[in-house]
Amino acid sequence: MKRKLAEQVLLRNVSSKPWLIESAGTWGMDGSDITESVKQVLIEMGIKPEHHSARTVNEKMLGDYDLILTMERGQKEALKIEFPESAGRVYMLSEMIGERFDIRDPMGEPVEEFRQCARSIEIILSQGFDRIKKLIGEKG
Repeated sequence: MKRKLAEQVLLRNVSSKPWLIESAGTWGMDGSDITESVKQVLIEMGIKPEHHSARTVNEKMLGDYDLILTMERGQKEALKIEFPESAGRVYMLSEMIGERFDIRDPMGEPVEEFRQCARSIEIILSQGFDRIKKLIGEKG
């Protein structure tokens, strides 16, 4: 997701300030390594996986971001309840294209499920970029 958004920012030459893009889980285990399937898909996408490890979202982290995107409806609701001061900045990724559907975590599934998940994310980020830009207050 981070790479795809960075590509869109550069391609569309829209940002007057650097975007801070990070990833964290709602129920992850801090410091856990990513799975072999995730590593394989990242490599296929041209991303070096050696610096990726799990982090669990926390209040300080959320305070640093203008927009917080979740993959699933339950994640969105959990964040809004646990961190009410950030509730107005929490959206589902699918809402960036005007829809509301979960992007299921493929954990434990075959590698093809991870590929499909990555493709879905890339499509949504590309199609929903203007909405993302609007929500973070970017002009242009």
